[in-house]
Amino acid sequence: MRGGGVAAVAAALLLVWGAVAPARAAGSPGAKIAEALRTSPVYVDPAYAQAFPAGKQHKLERRIEASGLPVRVIVVPFVTGDAWDADPRKMIDVVRDRLGESPREEAVYMTLSGTDGFLEGREYPRDGPHQANWGVAAVGHQEDMDGKSLYAKFSRALEIVEAGNGDEVYEKATADLSEGPAVEGAEGGTSWLLPTLSAAGALTALAAAVLVVRAVRRGGAARGAFTSPRSVFASARKAGVGDLRRRAERELLAYNEELLARDPGEEGADSALLQLSLDAYDAAAAVLDTARGIPDLAGVLALVHEGRGALRGPAPERGKRGRGRKGRRPGGGAALPLCFFHPLHGPATGRIRWRPLGRREALHVAACGTCAAAVAAHRTPEVLTQTHEGRTVPYFEVPAEESLWAATGYGSLGETTLTARVRRGDFSRTRG
Repeated sequence: MRGGGVAAVAAALLLVWGAVAPARAAGSPGAKIAEALRTSPVYVDPAYAQAFPAGKQHKLERRIEASGLPVRVIVVPFVTGDAWDADPRKMIDVVRDRLGESPREEAVYMTLSGTDGFLEGREYPRDGPHQANWGVAAVGHQEDMDGKSLYAKFSRALEIVEAGNGDEVYEKATADLSEGPAVEGAEGGTSWLLPTLSAAGALTALAAAVLVVRAVRRGGAARGAFTSPRSVFASARKAGVGDLRRRAERELLAYNEELLARDPGEEGADSALLQLSLDAYDAAAAVLDTARGIPDLAGVLALVHEGRGALRGPAPERGKRGRGRKGRRPGGGAALPLCFFHPLHGPATGRIRWRPLGRREALHVAACGTCAAAVAAHRTPEVLTQTHEGRTVPYFEVPAEESLWAATGYGSLGETTLTARVRRGDFSRTRG
């Protein structure tokens, strides 16, 4: 294995070991929760005794037992500086470590989210049949659950997990997220596309478009274990820089686990794609270390998404075409990048032809379903913005020499992978 891959694995191991370290101390919070879960599928911290009384806890226990599913509910407060640094996912990792569960052991964990009023779910293995990750997250977006008790919310989450249709429920619950007014911020935000693109911005994008990769793959099919959770993108769009940074950190840690769970000697594994998946971790960590605002943090998510696509490998029927030269995008089997217009919309569902208003030339970019529909209807899609020279502009209007994201469209433009460009210093050079 090359040096970059070894470094990535070493860094991944350190992160995971750091995540579980608090649980190794005798009498730690993680050990206490794990011990309680050996006798009951529901653990409620005393701080929530009034909000989730014992009678309701026992009622939820009976419902879980009747379902026959390996569901565990953990209700604990998350406070900065606590044993898991206010991170629900890290807490679950700690508890699983104390329980001695393997990565492939079937289990569904439900807990409170770091965002007030929301729940978070994690399913193991990640390609399990219950669609718990998105299904549990959907509860916080359902209008009829607003202001309801913890018992009611976790009961609804259990119903969704039992039905196994969490993807569909989440899509329905979050369908209106892109319909509200745009939110703008000094460090990047969301805006409706400006009436016209500046000549400089359009020329920058058009120059990059010469290198647009022409392979097409329906991103909608990539909803398995290595697809970035849509709950991350939906919540991130409403989050500030600090919250988005924490979400990016959690995604990097989750990707970390996926790398560790992958057997490098797995039959049919493509060494070039495996190397890209390892290098993507290094690149995402490097960007996260120096990220200045929302556009950079969106870049972290784009790099993780690119790495996950490589880790998943090319589609079976297109495997031969998926093997590309180092630093080049894989061919026909490669996953689409995040949405060109707004990467926090999540993975693109296809490539579209888009002509900026006021311009005769067209670009071919990857777009999510919502943005593709807007373009097809001759409406202006929602775009990620940032502040440049005192003005709030679409991120792709920033000169390419000043922004890796403008130059690449978060992976839509160019044949070279985002990972390769970060590792060769393109991101660092735009820092000034």
